[in-house]
Amino acid sequence: MGYIYGVNPVLEAVNSGKTINKIYVQKGNKEACEVMKKANEKKIVTVFAEKNKLDRMITMEGEKIKNSQGIVASVTDFEYVEVEDILDYAKSKNEPPFVIILDKIEDPHNLGAILRTVECMGVHGCIIQKRNACQVTDTVEKVAAGACSYVKVARVTNITETIKYLKKEGLWIYGLDMEGAKDIFDVKLDGAIGIVIGNEGEGITRLVKENCDEMLKIPMSGNINSLNASVSAAISIYEIVRQKLKGV
Repeated sequence: MGYIYGVNPVLEAVNSGKTINKIYVQKGNKEACEVMKKANEKKIVTVFAEKNKLDRMITMEGEKIKNSQGIVASVTDFEYVEVEDILDYAKSKNEPPFVIILDKIEDPHNLGAILRTVECMGVHGCIIQKRNACQVTDTVEKVAAGACSYVKVARVTNITETIKYLKKEGLWIYGLDMEGAKDIFDVKLDGAIGIVIGNEGEGITRLVKENCDEMLKIPMSGNINSLNASVSAAISIYEIVRQKLKGV
């Protein structure tokens, strides 16, 4: 069992049909009125609680007290999917698969922001590692602002083997790296695509990089030559979507 907190994440969890055990709301929280109305319609139990209790419900021992925004939902653990489910989802939409592959992303704020972009831009799914990487936690769900209720996330043991499988399924795998051979804005990005985003500090690991079909870079002209992982992901996703919409 886990928790989702914040007005928007809880509302999206209710709307998406996620299994919710109970919703705790601060009495007098006007921002939560719509959530309570939707929850009542779906016969989800709601109870009132003091805000300090709600804040402590979502705060691990030793952490700085988190702000629940006066609403917390007790939910089943996040339900991951298989990589095949992501490909099947793309097929059901009659679209070439478009996936984001995260190579040891560790920061929950980065993962949450990436999942939010993935959902907003219609990416079919995201692939993360089971070990040595951030998982979908309550912090990730809060940062994603409800996107986790809709995004398909697959966890895999070995990113390299997963890339090999995706290539056999017809995907062309691009890696993002500041030393990439080609400028992302000069490449025609169409068909079935996978984009690999590397770790915040080390970037894409050597073996993963060797198994990418092409390495791309995002052009920069400032004094700092690197971007936040979630920003890099957003730029690459938007460029692919832009090209698809424009028929480039």
